[in-house]
Amino acid sequence: MQSVRTLASRTHRAYQAFLKQGSTKLKNGMLFGLAEALAEHKPVLLSENRKDLDQGTRDGLSKALLDRLALSDKTIDGMAKACADIASLPDPVGRITEMVVRPQGFRVGRMRVPIGVIGIIYEARPNVTVEAAALCIKSGNGAILRGGSGAHRSNMALVRLIQDVLKGCGTDENLISAIESTDRSAVDELVVQEGLVHLIIPRGGEGLIRSVVEKSRIPVLKHYKGVCHVYVHEQADLDMAENITVNAKVQRPAVCNAAETLLVDEAVATLFLPRIVLKLQSLGVEIRGCERTRAIFPDNVKPAAEDDWTAEYLDLILAVRVVNGVGEAIDHINRYGSNHTEAVVTADIRVAEQFVREVDSSSVMVNASTRLADGGVYGLGAEIGISTDRLHARGPMGLEELTSYKWVLLGDGHIRE
Repeated sequence: MQSVRTLASRTHRAYQAFLKQGSTKLKNGMLFGLAEALAEHKPVLLSENRKDLDQGTRDGLSKALLDRLALSDKTIDGMAKACADIASLPDPVGRITEMVVRPQGFRVGRMRVPIGVIGIIYEARPNVTVEAAALCIKSGNGAILRGGSGAHRSNMALVRLIQDVLKGCGTDENLISAIESTDRSAVDELVVQEGLVHLIIPRGGEGLIRSVVEKSRIPVLKHYKGVCHVYVHEQADLDMAENITVNAKVQRPAVCNAAETLLVDEAVATLFLPRIVLKLQSLGVEIRGCERTRAIFPDNVKPAAEDDWTAEYLDLILAVRVVNGVGEAIDHINRYGSNHTEAVVTADIRVAEQFVREVDSSSVMVNASTRLADGGVYGLGAEIGISTDRLHARGPMGLEELTSYKWVLLGDGHIRE
């Protein structure tokens, strides 16, 4: 097994070659080719994924985590569609923006360029392997992928497929590479490859991400966790609020844009809480409520502790709190939230505007589920991750966020006086 340093060197050389070779036509051809290859190789991919699921079952993984690991005809079709969607998007590389004429007569602007070699560290969800590779190909970047051990067989089968497509298009297969070792020490080695790797994007649990940030000598784009909120305002349509809350919590509880806390305006708490708690409990959700929540609906509602307000459960558990108006809801979110995604349900446009303006998160929803915080949903084709940082990129990261820029000045013999 080659060292991480050797792997990074090979990927860096492939990236440098791709800077010269990687036309939009070639990149799109690779992506359409990958979409076709995914469809053709479904049986192999499903077989390797079944081995991962069987191993995960033996290891005692939760149902929610096994759901994140699972591939199906539908998810493979979704990966193929993501490749085709990314191919259909405008190529950001080489685009010059904000070109202005300076008083001296020369023009100056910014050209979008690839970031370089991106190290992507992620847990579960093997579809990330394809979506990350596809986004890096279209944005002209190289990638070193390091998936979680739970999806190791699935990820390696997908990487082999990607590399076969690259070779078939006459491109160095090392442009998209993967760390085969499942040992955590390989991650520690990856994050110190200054000069060969230019950006690290960790996707996974808070412990993994904090470890990467602590050890990395390379810039890191990340979000630590997704403590997402749904706030039901006193002027909410309660049928809508119920549908949004159920979708945000139950549809896929083990993902970072699932709701972890429900805030209910005290003006509608006696009307809304009994119906939503009963509905959620019927779907297997454990409720942990504040004192006012338990006073209104005490049946099978556990008391919420202080650390429940900062918890990312990634499971069928929901913290519930009654609040006194939109101001208190916003204060709670900004105190306990993770700057990821928050939703308000209201018919009052002024409340919606206040919520959008004052909530300090990378995505804010009005009358919509937090589950919609996704690069594909936002029209990015797919996403390589979600950033809650404030520099370079924020929210779902697509093609544009995988590029940087360089200044371009067009003169006619101009010199500095």
